Amino acid sequence: QVQLVESGGGLVQAGGSLRLSCAASGRSYSWYYLAWFRRVPGKEREFVARIRWNGGGSDYADSVKGRFTISRDNAKNTMTLQMNSLKPEDTAVYYCASGVGGREIRFYDAWGQGTQVTVSS
Repeated sequence: QVQLVESGGGLVQAGGSLRLSCAASGRSYSWYYLAWFRRVPGKEREFVARIRWNGGGSDYADSVKGRFTISRDNAKNTMTLQMNSLKPEDTAVYYCASGVGGREIRFYDAWGQGTQVTVSS
């Protein structure tokens, strides 16, 4: 079982940047994916971005493409999400997840506790 801990959330003005980190520990598989999801109160958790543990291509939701960058450091067992040009609609709780991939929640079996990102207008 993989344990995931997010950090780096906070309050930022629109147009600003934040960097989220996800520290992973425990058992993992090189073919697994790491992903970020986010949840706004009253809405379903939605896919943001994903990347494979052993590198390879990344995948982004259309709403963040060109503004967010996902990366991972296998030596440190960490994943990051660099968020630039933030918009108020990016305000959400961001979750780190590990699983077999895809954009749906059901493909991920390990989740972090979440970190709040608030973008003021």
